Amino acid sequence: MKLKEIYDVLNDISSFELQEKWDNSGLLVGSFEDEIENIYISMDLDLELAKDLKANSLVITHHPLIFSGIKKVNFDTYSTKILKELIKKDISLISMHTNIDKTHLNRYFVEKILGFKIKDSLEFLAYCEVNMTFEELVKHISNKLNLKTLKAVRCKDFIKDIAVVTGSAMSLLDEVKADCFLTGDIKYHDAMEAKARNISLIDIRHYESEKYFNKLIEELLFEYLKKNKLKAIITASKNPFEFFIEGETVE
Repeated sequence: MKLKEIYDVLNDISSFELQEKWDNSGLLVGSFEDEIENIYISMDLDLELAKDLKANSLVITHHPLIFSGIKKVNFDTYSTKILKELIKKDISLISMHTNIDKTHLNRYFVEKILGFKIKDSLEFLAYCEVNMTFEELVKHISNKLNLKTLKAVRCKDFIKDIAVVTGSAMSLLDEVKADCFLTGDIKYHDAMEAKARNISLIDIRHYESEKYFNKLIEELLFEYLKKNKLKAIITASKNPFEFFIEGETVE
């Protein structure tokens, strides 16, 4: 099967033209004329995973392996080490990042994983009415994401509505019109800024909020794969972070 055929299906599902200007989604490694024997789906690529991939395969990832131009290929960085493995085994790479965030992933996470109903959405931001105390909301998020530790900023004891963006989106704080904002990678100064604006925060973490990309893409490709008698291999890149309580590892 030609890679171009699968690319066109993915583009119909979520147009690559929807990606942000700074993004680098689309075909990153390989040629549209490549013959594909296997399809892998993964949120990210790490070196261990790249070494395990079969030759003549296509990998569909959420995060692009390459964001900016590469001036040297010395095989001593995260991206170039993996590129070496991909090229060596004729493995192609397509990434679906901000385009799939806008069209599918954020909604999937909010409705299927967190169990909330979206009442309004604006590109990345999904708004939901929850009517919970802050403690109830924190417990709900912890249970749904199976998090034993959770970082949050409390500004209000009662939360009427929330805004949610998977991954890392504190740059969107200016646009948030809700009692509480749920996103990942919240930093100290982000917390101080949100507190000054009276917006509560819950850090849903980056990896933990976007790892559902694999299942989502598998579902979106189900009919196509079934029709062509293909099977996508779900692979899981490892979260680079570990979490500890009193020296003991926790999720």
